Amino acid sequence: MAQGDGCQALLVGYPVSVNAPVRTELLQADEAGIRRAADVIRAHGLVAFPTETVYGLGANALSEPAVLRIFEAKDRPRGNPLIVHLAEAAQLATVAADVSTRARDVAARFWPGPLTLVLPRAAAVPLVTTGGLDTVAVRVPDHPVAWALIEAAGVPIAAPSANRSGRPSPTRAGHVRDDLDGRIELILDGGPTPVGVESTVLDMTGESPLLLRPGGVPLEALREALGPVRVVAGADHEAAGRSPGLRYRHYAPRAEVVLVDPGAGETAVQPWLAAGRPVALVSQRLITLERPRLTVRVMPADLVAYARDLFALLRELDTAGVEIIVVEAVPERGLGRTIMDRLRRAAAPS
Repeated sequence: MAQGDGCQALLVGYPVSVNAPVRTELLQADEAGIRRAADVIRAHGLVAFPTETVYGLGANALSEPAVLRIFEAKDRPRGNPLIVHLAEAAQLATVAADVSTRARDVAARFWPGPLTLVLPRAAAVPLVTTGGLDTVAVRVPDHPVAWALIEAAGVPIAAPSANRSGRPSPTRAGHVRDDLDGRIELILDGGPTPVGVESTVLDMTGESPLLLRPGGVPLEALREALGPVRVVAGADHEAAGRSPGLRYRHYAPRAEVVLVDPGAGETAVQPWLAAGRPVALVSQRLITLERPRLTVRVMPADLVAYARDLFALLRELDTAGVEIIVVEAVPERGLGRTIMDRLRRAAAPS
């Protein structure tokens, strides 16, 4: 079934019972915790676990009831596809059909790692997992806890970010608990995630690779390895629907996010400060401006470190009670392209 009104109607009409509150366990991601988490996955429950990118909210990708609970717990729109996580590339045939030689070559080059490939869906994968599409988004994460959990559970694990839909993605177990306590069975605490932003999504169903979402693998690295890589024209492009994180507002704190040019932050915050509103200014420069109700955060010049800290910063500023977060833009090269993508979506209207 192709993407379209009939498919969306099928998803919307699927009978779903509202989740009753559950007791959420928080366990260390040791051998005992992973065994317990695997039991929950096999019982069609929900487990939040660390990957190298962000914490994922995992369920058996081949179980419709389990996957539907992901959408309930996150308040996630049903047409937003999920990423299926495998322990190794050799498992691709369980979730993808007609995998091209070039797609296998890309997987061999970048897996395990923060790259998701969009491929033809295998019949075993329910349409609810793919957002009603005949394509599936799949990757092999580069994190020992994620590997161990998938192996122990014995099934592919569908896992979007473990946050309430639209909120900044979680990079620590505490972020997951803030959003999903009482909605899921278990959180595995594996410490902070090392990449801090979601995976790159690359569509391999066409004649040439198409970048749908920038992420942990920069576009420059893809082009160096693969040659020409096209870039999706925007959220309205037909292909955008094949990737998570493109068709809905994402990554937003409760505070309003405002993007400004580099060097323009001190001027931009003045009207809100004059109105007595608490404001944060985020920049890679040293900021000497000091005013009541102004919070200043200087981010790393290194874009890899900036990306790692971004979502934690947005959550921290929410906790601090600021109403507006003014962020100076970063250069759109390497992970800067990913950072600006996330900031633009966080600043988008509801």
